[in-house]
This record gives sequence, structure tokens and C-alpha cells, in this order.
Amino acid sequence: MFDIIQLLPDSVANQIAAGEVVQRPASAVKELIENAIDSGADKIQLLIKDAGKSLIQVIDNGCGMSITDARMCFERHATSKIRKAEDLFAIRTMGFRGEAMASIAAIAQVELKTRRHDDELGSRICIEASELISQEPVSAMPGTSISVKNLFYNTPARRNFLKGNSVEMRHIIDEFQRVALSKPDIFFTMHHDGNEVFHLPKGSLKQRIIHLFGNAYNQKLVPVEEDTTIIQLKGYAGKPEFAKKTRGEQFFFVNNRFIKDPYLNHAVLTAYREVLPPESFPLYVLFIEIDPTKIDINVHPTKTEIKYQDEKAIYAIIRSAVKRALGKYNISPTLDFNQETGFSQMITLKAQEDIVPPQISFNPDFNPFASEKNTEREIPFLRSSGETQRTSAKNWGSLYEIVQSDSHKQQEIEMPGNRGIDLDNQSIKKIGERQIFQLHNRFIISQIKSGFMLIDQQAAHERILYERFLEQLENRKGASQQSLFPQTVTLNLGDFELVRDLLPDIQALGFQIREFGKNTVIVEGIPADISSNISEIEMLEHLIEGFKNNQLALKLNKRDNLARTLARNTAIKTGTSLSAEEMNMMIDELFACEMPNASLSGKPVIITITLDELIQKFDKN
Repeated sequence: MFDIIQLLPDSVANQIAAGEVVQRPASAVKELIENAIDSGADKIQLLIKDAGKSLIQVIDNGCGMSITDARMCFERHATSKIRKAEDLFAIRTMGFRGEAMASIAAIAQVELKTRRHDDELGSRICIEASELISQEPVSAMPGTSISVKNLFYNTPARRNFLKGNSVEMRHIIDEFQRVALSKPDIFFTMHHDGNEVFHLPKGSLKQRIIHLFGNAYNQKLVPVEEDTTIIQLKGYAGKPEFAKKTRGEQFFFVNNRFIKDPYLNHAVLTAYREVLPPESFPLYVLFIEIDPTKIDINVHPTKTEIKYQDEKAIYAIIRSAVKRALGKYNISPTLDFNQETGFSQMITLKAQEDIVPPQISFNPDFNPFASEKNTEREIPFLRSSGETQRTSAKNWGSLYEIVQSDSHKQQEIEMPGNRGIDLDNQSIKKIGERQIFQLHNRFIISQIKSGFMLIDQQAAHERILYERFLEQLENRKGASQQSLFPQTVTLNLGDFELVRDLLPDIQALGFQIREFGKNTVIVEGIPADISSNISEIEMLEHLIEGFKNNQLALKLNKRDNLARTLARNTAIKTGTSLSAEEMNMMIDELFACEMPNASLSGKPVIITITLDELIQKFDKN
């Protein structure tokens, strides 16, 4: 019997480790920049080509490395950050595992140039697939320059799983922003394909936020600060009225390390509970300083998860601090008395005889309790030839009504034997031979020969719009309605890159959008199939957020994702009262769909109940 267990070669072990540490170009960017920070650099440059697939280069002016250290840094578990197991519970550096450089060198072509400040010459090392190609002395600037070329060149299956350049670039931008926020005292630059994307001089945290996200954020930030025996909390939270419909501007840092923590995020959202618009996400950039011995960051290879000894207390402190900061903002005046004009210059004194009392006129016959007749409201629903369907406001007290197609007269019907039954604003309507009944402004009941069918109105409308949008994306002929006042929308850089990538398809749906400066677009028109009572900014934010969520959860292709997201965001919602004409139009368009019976989530849209089934229920007893 032969022995079957053996040690893997280092090259294979490094490739396996790379699968956890380096998942995409953004992962390599994060690891390289964190190493540059640990070197003591105060200037870091990031150069990207082809969204990191061809080149990732990080240049710093840190301490540099000796000849021996330059070679040793590519070995597995080689690190300058820790010496013994106890050091894991006193970590202040960004990296400590000693896996990143070995993992990157296993799946790419790497060139390292480094020189210590006191040395006359530096070292140049070239490694491919964990194999040392060359090592030689070289003239170099103090610090370190690492170039990672052709990532995953020797693992084509991994490279094939990479997304398009726009998607990979968004991930790189996200990682860069997180690291740049954590170190506002370091000068950062970022270039992509020769174009400067970020230029971030040293400054305060507030200045770094403004440089990253735009000058408009100067008026959106509320300072948060709390000092306790458990943690020290500082940073900024966004004013509630500036909350967005999209995520992406929520940042937690523990000992200057970016972390992802749904539990702490819930603490912040709880503080906003009474002041935040529904389905909105506030901006926050919060830093937690805590004793390293009271946390464990050795939980995940990406080092973005942390375990705390007293997480409930930390939760309470964060919630209380953010809530108190928002309370101070709401109560305190917003005037800056060092800049505002003095009150003596704002008030003009007049002589008493020159003061004329204002003339007030009123209508003595005005009755504020009189209701106007024939009031109309617009219902966001189906459109025919781009025209908005309208319906008259209904009398809240009517229980049943019949709309006859020949005379269009309404007749009240008294239903005997219904006393004591709460019909909850239900109505029966009849057009031609089809009898329609709307139940709780949620379901449509339509009589059929064998019984009746029950239709979920929101799911039905989503299905109708989804197939319509797919057809528009295929034919590139989506109808558009011009906005009366074009809206300017400023996005974070990641969302802006996403919109640029989706722009041809968004325009095919009927959106009229064009770029307008850095990270800004102008919305001049929206699809004609969308109700005009939805603001352009809110619509675009919903579209971006829904697209990103579907991309992560469902792995849809671009067009399917867009059609699905737009249909769900713009369909009528449960609780919308529909006229008989609208319900009939919905039924007709639903049965014209290719899959009328299935909702976008795969659940049924229509349930049919036969007379025999009803009779059996009554005959059970």
C-alpha cells in the first residue's frame, strides 16, 4: 500500500492561497496600498491599466527594503509585522499575515524596485508564477515600486471569471476610497489608462471626504464624537435630507482599518430611524479606536471582519453618539455668525410716521370645508401611446358601483344581507361583459366562465413592464418624455462609472442622460412608460441601487438586470386604487405577455378558483 498524502509544491500552495487573498484586481490594489502605508509612506501613487488586468503599480516613498528583505517578502508567511502569536492581539498595522505578496507573485508577473533612504543602490526583482526570474542592483528612488502585470495569466479559468473593465474598475475605486479615507494625512493619486482619477492632498478627514465625493458634501456633514472607556468614536454622519436611495457611502473603520459590519451599521440606521426618509441610506464615515487586545481581526483573509469582546456596548455607544449628533444639528442654528452680515446692517430703521400698516384683503364667502367637485388625480399606471391614464377620485364611502359602457352612469347597488361586513372600500365595476372587482387595492378579481381569477396587481404590472423594457432594449426604441426642468445628479465615482457603462442601454429605455463634468450627469428625459410623479434623481438612484443588488444576488446579464430593476421600481404598488379601464387594460396586457403567470421573483401572478372548488368549500360541513 503506497502512501498517498504529500506536501504540495510552494507554487501550488501559493495559487491556492491566492484564491482567498486575491479574488480580483481590486484585492491586489488593497494589499499593495496597505503595504505602502505600513512602510511609513506619506505619498502613494496608484497606476492602473486595463482595469488592473494588464497593470497594477503602486509607488511609495516609504522606508524601502534591503536586498534580503526584497527577496524574502515574496515567501509565504514572511512578514515584518508580527513575531509571535501574542502579537495577533496587539496589531496596529494594516497587514500581518505574510500571504499577500506570495499570493500575488503566484498568479502574475511581478517587478519590484526598492531602496532604503540610506542606501546608494536599490534592488530590482522579477518573479513570474512564484519563480524568481532575476535579481540585480539598480538605481532607484527611495521607497518601493511594485508592478503587477497580467494578473491571473497562468490561471486562465480565474481570469475568465473577471467582469468587464467598468465593473472591475468600480471595485478598484471602492478599495482605493476606503484606504484613502482611513489615512487623510497621506497624499494619494490614482491614474487609470493615463488619466488622473483622484488627486488627494494631505488634509483633515472632512477635506478628504470632500476631495473624494465632491464639494457639495461640505454642507452635508455632521460631526460625531464620543470618548468612553470602551471606545473612542469620531467622524462624520450625513444630514438626513441628503440621504440617497443607493448604498455605497457608509464607512466604518476600526483602528484605521475598513471593516464591514451589519451589526454596527444597524446601530447607525437606528439612530436615523425617526428622521430618515424611507428606503434611504445616509452617508457616514466613522472611526472607532479600541484596545487591540479587545478585538480579533484574524477572522477572514481580507481582514474586513472583526470580533469584539463587548459588541453590545459598542452598538449602544454608536447609536447614542450618532443620534445626539443629529439632535444637535436639528436644534442648533445653521448660521455662521463669523461670516453672516451683522443684524445692524440687516435692519433699516424708519420714523414712526413713515410706517404704513399692510393692507389685507379676504373673501367673506370663503368656506374652507367646502369640497371641490370633479377633482382629479393622476395614477401611476399603464400608458397607451405615451398618454397618462387618469381617473376621477372616488367617494370613500361608496361600497359598490357599476360603470356601464353604454351610458357611463354610476348606479349604487344595495346588497342585502351584508350588514356587519366591512367591505373596506371595495368596488365592483363592469365594462361590457367583463366583471371586475378590486380587493383591498391589492388584487383584481375577474369573473371567468369556470369561476374567477385573482390577479396580484403589482406583480402583474411588473411582468408587463419587464417584458416591455426587454423589447425596448432589443429594438433600441424606447419612447421618452422630456423633463420640464432637467435635473443634475452628482454620483460617487463608482456609481458614475456604472452609469457610463450602462448609458447606451439606459438611453434605449427612453432615458435622456448625458455626462456633465466630473461624476455628474444631467437627466433631461425619462421613459414614457414611467409615471411623472417620480423625480428623475430618485428614479436614477433606484435604478443604480437595484442594478447593483441584482448583480450581486442574481448574476443577471446587463439588459435583463436593467429591465427587471426598472420594472420593479416603476410598477404600481400595493394600495393603489385602479379604475375599471385601468384594470381591464392591465388584464389585456398581462395576457399578451409571454409569461403572464409568473412574477419576476418566480411566484404566481394569477390564481384561478373554479365554481366547483367554491361549492366544495361550502359543502364541507
